[in-house]
Amino acid sequence: MSITEQLDVIIIGGGAAGMMCALTAGQRGRKVLLLEYADRVGKKILISGGGRCNFTNLRVEAEHFISGNPHFCKSALSRFGPQDFIALVEKHGISYHEKKLGQLFCDGKSPAILNILLEECRSGSVEIKTRCKVENVERHEIGGKRVFTVQTNQGRFDAESLVIATGGLSFPKIGATDFGYGVAKQFGLKLRECAPGLVSFTLHPRELRETECLAGTAADALVSCNKQTFRDAILFTHRGLSGPAILQISNYWDPGDAVTINLLPDFDLAGAIKQWQQERPNAELKTVIGERLTQRLALQWLALSSENKPVSQYNAKEVAAIVARFQKWRIVPSGTTGYPMAEVTKGGLDTDELSSKTFEAHRVKGLYFIGEVVDVTGWLGGYNFQWAWASGHCAGLFV
Repeated sequence: MSITEQLDVIIIGGGAAGMMCALTAGQRGRKVLLLEYADRVGKKILISGGGRCNFTNLRVEAEHFISGNPHFCKSALSRFGPQDFIALVEKHGISYHEKKLGQLFCDGKSPAILNILLEECRSGSVEIKTRCKVENVERHEIGGKRVFTVQTNQGRFDAESLVIATGGLSFPKIGATDFGYGVAKQFGLKLRECAPGLVSFTLHPRELRETECLAGTAADALVSCNKQTFRDAILFTHRGLSGPAILQISNYWDPGDAVTINLLPDFDLAGAIKQWQQERPNAELKTVIGERLTQRLALQWLALSSENKPVSQYNAKEVAAIVARFQKWRIVPSGTTGYPMAEVTKGGLDTDELSSKTFEAHRVKGLYFIGEVVDVTGWLGGYNFQWAWASGHCAGLFV
């Protein structure tokens, strides 16, 4: 491709949002070039959902997303919802299933979703360049038109529309960088502070000494922080706590905040102990609690609040301490496992800078931002992919 050849659209970033934007614009007849720094497009798609790709969720609402402007995501999600992407999946004959809580996964492997996007890009005559490092982005006039010039290690390309779909800082091992934020700063656009999202917690040494012997143990739990509560599995690790409920609540946690965990949700432990004292007085408490949790967890948790003994031997003060330990466990995490282990990046380009309809920057005509680089972060469970599909599709209609 010569540097004098005029493109309509250059998209930087070959992830879910970038590919959706590319195929949408290409099928409108736009001449699209998609640039990807890695050796292949869609790497995050391939590793998602344990290799089966949780590609959307049946129950997508604005409340499932975090943003400085909680209303910003509504327009795109209403114009390209879960059923729209499901229609694309069914068009290509890909079988899928609902796992839980509306989460849709491929019956097969994640490459099936990537192949859909690649086929749709081919249908729109989208040109894809991998191993393409962007060295410089400029905006200037050519032939009386304001265009973007993108200098790369594979040549220089010009287009009237430039789309930034480079994602956030999570998963640097597959190529995540701060490139998109750099472009935003270059053009004077505001950013909101970034932090790892959907990420595991690390614990202070004291709490870790109490829990590290449980590494690998899971439990159904109710986890709360900052007026948000999630019920799902938690997992004890050598560094702290993980599992779906922990990842979910991490989106609402800030350093120094306390997290409360109920290891026996929907269960009246105090009432049960009283009943056991009458009906099973000689049963050891670890045994009867172990019927709802693992024996390993029950014994360790009892040891932190009281000794294990027959239920008839516990007084009211001991029962209160046991209930607090199991159902009102309060921790202040020391931090998180950071961007290398984070599913997503919270924060990013301030949505005040963008049109919620077109994703074009208000102050820079022809410049668009989509996907994770924007300050919209979804819950665990297919919501972030749906945001990628929706923002990419909507921008693709206007570039």
